[in-house]
Amino acid sequence: MYKKKECVAMLLAGGQGSRLYALTEKTAKPAVPFGGKYRIIDFPMSNCVNSGIYTVGVLTQYQPLVLNEYIGNGQPWDLDRANSGVTVLPPYQGKKSADWYRGTANAIYQNLAFIRRYDPDYVLILSGDHIYKMDYSEMLASHKMNNADCTIAVLDVPLEEASRFGILNTDDTGRILEFEEKPAHPKSTKASMGIYIFNRDVLEEYLIRDEEDKKSANDFGKNIIPNMLNDGKLMYTYGFKGYWKDVGTIDSLWEANMELLGTPPKFDINDKKWRIYSRTSADAPHFVGEHGQITNSLITEGCEIDGVVENSVLSNGVKVERGAYVKDSVIMSDVVIKAGAAVNYSILDEGAVVCEGAVVGQNKDIATGITVVGGGIQIPAAVKVPSGAMVNEEYVKENLK
Repeated sequence: MYKKKECVAMLLAGGQGSRLYALTEKTAKPAVPFGGKYRIIDFPMSNCVNSGIYTVGVLTQYQPLVLNEYIGNGQPWDLDRANSGVTVLPPYQGKKSADWYRGTANAIYQNLAFIRRYDPDYVLILSGDHIYKMDYSEMLASHKMNNADCTIAVLDVPLEEASRFGILNTDDTGRILEFEEKPAHPKSTKASMGIYIFNRDVLEEYLIRDEEDKKSANDFGKNIIPNMLNDGKLMYTYGFKGYWKDVGTIDSLWEANMELLGTPPKFDINDKKWRIYSRTSADAPHFVGEHGQITNSLITEGCEIDGVVENSVLSNGVKVERGAYVKDSVIMSDVVIKAGAAVNYSILDEGAVVCEGAVVGQNKDIATGITVVGGGIQIPAAVKVPSGAMVNEEYVKENLK
């Protein structure tokens, strides 16, 4: 028997991440490295633990291998507990059929048995592709105080950007009156963060109804939320005022990494009051050679720097050889940048190699696009890779012969 939990978290981590191009060809978006020694999924997982929520279901689908291995038994996040902890929930073969998750609502519907196992009063639904620190227990307290059926976390955005988001229009008490998906003429600046708390019985009712509707897109934003509003359910917003970043595009992922730099940084990943947990081991020192120069950069353990690194984020095991130059870039684990090579305004995925004298990203600013080199790709010596290029195996065959 499983002990009853007040709140269970369901973390949607099955997204393909197509807008991250070469970075997600072999890896689910939530497993993409971030900030030197983390992966994107570390942030919502750490938020759960720091908020006192220890029962977490992680719903995987696209390219789940790296993500499944990374999560493991949940021990690095203190989520390896008896009668709770983290559980990876892929689509599975049922008695009647096997079915991929068809949308965010269908993904939760297919895992109602997991939720029922813990008989929770509330269900917290999260996305696995956002960078932020948030106390979900405060949101839950607000939900209970309002006696709400559903509470949606919102971020106040500039009016000129509101049309990029799902916008919630409310009365003076914060009760939601209307939901508009990317409105051309927004009436408010309260943008949905894709973070929901539902009363468990209400959630079940609407998921079952949604599943029976063959015309439904099986999506929370398109179906569940509008249906609840149409039925007059008590739905409230919860205002969030901290740093939050959707890192679903190359530009936003690069920007979020850059916002870790500076004094003070826009986002502090070393906040001792709100620890971000990760599986990455930190047992190897980094080495800076006599020719190594590092300016305003985040260098993780195990790096060897004998070149110039400026305004960049380097993951563990990166080698920057003598005469190499790295500027305004995100360099993931075990990348080698050989002597005389240059990397500008780029993201290099795990295990990539930039050979002698090659240049990756020729631009001097972000305007012409971030260059991306996929995992394990080798850039030949003296080759120049243009700004904004997405370098995967196919690109190498066609352009780097």
